[in-house]
Amino acid sequence: MKEKQKVSVVTGGCGFIGSHIVDRLLVEGHMVRVIDNFSTGRLMNLDHQKSNSDLKIFEKDIRNIKDIDPVFQEADYVFHLAALADIVPSIQRPWDYYSSNVLGTYNVVECANRAGVKKLVYAASSSCYGIPDGFPTKESSEIRPQYPYALTKRLGEETVLHWGQVYGLPVVTLRLFNVYGTRSRTSGTYGAVFGVFLAQKLAGKPFTVVGSGEQTRDFTYVTDVAEAFYIASVSNIVQEVFNVGSGGTYSVNLLCELLGGECVHISKRPGEPDCTFADVTKIRTILGWEAKVSFEEGVKKVLENIDYWKAAPVWTPDAIRNETKDWFKFLGRGDKL
Repeated sequence: MKEKQKVSVVTGGCGFIGSHIVDRLLVEGHMVRVIDNFSTGRLMNLDHQKSNSDLKIFEKDIRNIKDIDPVFQEADYVFHLAALADIVPSIQRPWDYYSSNVLGTYNVVECANRAGVKKLVYAASSSCYGIPDGFPTKESSEIRPQYPYALTKRLGEETVLHWGQVYGLPVVTLRLFNVYGTRSRTSGTYGAVFGVFLAQKLAGKPFTVVGSGEQTRDFTYVTDVAEAFYIASVSNIVQEVFNVGSGGTYSVNLLCELLGGECVHISKRPGEPDCTFADVTKIRTILGWEAKVSFEEGVKKVLENIDYWKAAPVWTPDAIRNETKDWFKFLGRGDKL
């Protein structure tokens, strides 16, 4: 008797990380249903799969539970990545972030629970740690979100874990550290460093380095992250939180060197850690996952696909200063640029 085809729902599946998870699931023979409202996701991220009959894309918003509920029927797995990201817009429009990242997550776990899924894997954020006391940072470290985006992602994580605790929904949450790679966001919002730098490189402009550039980040390549989601989904582990990081931490100056280009320095920003560095002992020990793509190899892959960022805005120091005024106003307790 032929085994029933597995059905997976990926919220935010046309986005950066979500589209790579879709690719991974299709390789495994899953029927994949994507939910995306295209606020940041791009249909072109899955253009290479458009002839795949196992992929169905639904343009829906997770804030509307009645609209999304039918997509979850008879699903085996749920990968919840739909969310609003970036710091400045979360300060300026906190309700948008609460409605998407908290209410939307409530809707997703409710639909998943009704469907009786085998596992829900949630994309949590390492921003929940704020400015940690120690490195590498363990899952047991104090939670201290610095801005509304970080808080709403943490509240989403709490919701997921609570549905596991109270209703027995099989859940795992993955706290992602500085994911980069092909298909990263090109939206008009000032955000992740790779999107900013790649658009600047294409335009022949200098990289806008915050502070000295000696700050380090746990840059983790996106296909490694997609693999972590898949391994978490098929494991028998539930009700656990795992860091997902590269096993290293790399300076912004090193990134500039690998990308190749001139730099200009802009003001250091409040609420940002000097280092992000995941302790990945837990996920390596329990799930057997570890990152495989080196930072140098990952940057090379990105540069090979740099034309993707042609649509991204080109940020100048003056434009960044204007865009981040509220960042300094609120997170800096009124400090001026």
